[in-house]
Amino acid sequence: MTTATSTGARQARAAATRQRIVDAARELFVANGYRATSLRDIAAAASVSHPGLLGHFASKDAVLAEVVAGFEDDNERAFDAIVANAEPGALVSAEIAARNARTPGYLELFAALTGEASTPRHPAHERMQGRYERLRAMTRDVLVDARQHGTMDADRDPTAETIRHMAGWDGLQLMSQYLPDRVDVVAMLEERESLWALPPGWRDHDDAPAAATGAPFPGLTGALIDEPTDADPGYAVGRKRRARIVADAMRLFARDGYGDTSLRDIAEAVGVSKSTLLHHYPSKELLLSAVLAERDRSIQDRAATIPLDRAADALRDLPLGAFGNAHDEPGLIEVYAVLSCEAVPSGHPAHEYFTQRFTRVIDYFAELFRLAQGDGDLPAHRDPDHEAVWLVALWDGLQYQWLYDRDAVDVAAHLRAHLDDVMPPTD
Repeated sequence: MTTATSTGARQARAAATRQRIVDAARELFVANGYRATSLRDIAAAASVSHPGLLGHFASKDAVLAEVVAGFEDDNERAFDAIVANAEPGALVSAEIAARNARTPGYLELFAALTGEASTPRHPAHERMQGRYERLRAMTRDVLVDARQHGTMDADRDPTAETIRHMAGWDGLQLMSQYLPDRVDVVAMLEERESLWALPPGWRDHDDAPAAATGAPFPGLTGALIDEPTDADPGYAVGRKRRARIVADAMRLFARDGYGDTSLRDIAEAVGVSKSTLLHHYPSKELLLSAVLAERDRSIQDRAATIPLDRAADALRDLPLGAFGNAHDEPGLIEVYAVLSCEAVPSGHPAHEYFTQRFTRVIDYFAELFRLAQGDGDLPAHRDPDHEAVWLVALWDGLQYQWLYDRDAVDVAAHLRAHLDDVMPPTD
């Protein structure tokens, strides 16, 4: 009896210690990001020794797996309960999003992991990939039921709408971490759900016809963060080396993240000494700025090559750019996905960059949608500001899904279908 009692007490203490480690890890992953948190950080926060922690978890990856599994199990049970208690045909994503917002740490962790884990080397990649598959199946079932009960218009495709809705939801969750006063995830999802009652491309017959000539509209230049000026570009050899450093840094940041890539890693990839690299970029933060500026310049250069006559044309042309990015420069998508999610914690050196970038890109698209509405291309029942937020969220979310399953998600096709729904032809 004494032995059994002692064994039970030891097991209870071990379980309590293990849970304390998981709770501490969750708080640190949310506050600082997975990549910036070490096992020693977790051990200190959980008040256990480093060897003691290793007695419960062999690696940081194992701790992350348990943290994510706890959130996932709770969330999927809640999803099932909400669907079971809902009226037939009810759309429930906004209700689930409201619950997620009330769950401490959920939005912060999954907003960060969505992009961070998109690289196959990340320890949570397969788990997040499986999570997408399960959520896609559950959400599609809800939309099929909604279409059968008339909550969703019969002409809408539940499978395609599921992919786009999940993508927009992911993008909103990320943007809400940078722009909490501007992006209301629950309200945006409620609005999108209400629009499903209308057929694709619906336009009120009383809307004014599209104008023959569109109003002048701004180009993409200036919508992205301005590239820092280089006051001392140096000789051709130096410029070539700087370009090689930026290219290799972009590749490594996309593969391993900013936090897990050292200047020595980059120097070895370039084939120069660390001191030579520091001559060109005195800090990793400056090199990160150069990588982000190069990505934006590539996007702006691509957009500048296509002359367009009206705001609606600029919006409808976006899928072509998305197609080009995926086929010609997938590294731009990869580095953006990893860094935009890794930089969610406010202390990350790129956090302010993404805060400004999201603000300026949303403002740019909102202006295009306002001009398109003035031209008669955007129906009157569509709100330009909301359409801008949703477009940015959708595009980002589609790119995340594409990184997890490049054969199943066609970013350009889904963007084109969305824009055809938002701005149907008037003739």
